[in-house]
Amino acid sequence: MLEFVLCLIIVLSAILALIQKDLLKTAILTGFSGGALAVLFQILLAPDVALTQAIVGAAIIPVFIALAVQKTQREDS
Repeated sequence: MLEFVLCLIIVLSAILALIQKDLLKTAILTGFSGGALAVLFQILLAPDVALTQAIVGAAIIPVFIALAVQKTQREDS
């Protein structure tokens, strides 16, 4: 049952990340789905994959997305 709930959270957060207009919200939702996926891997007894997913999917990729958004936004003068 917990696996089903985590899969539902992963899919819903990924869909919400795709339809967001605000790119910073997209970065947050991407990290949320990556963290939920890391928890799912841990429950499925794959701790090495869970650790990699937690580092890359929940931390590095959202930070890179947020930095890219910050660097490419227009400045209103």
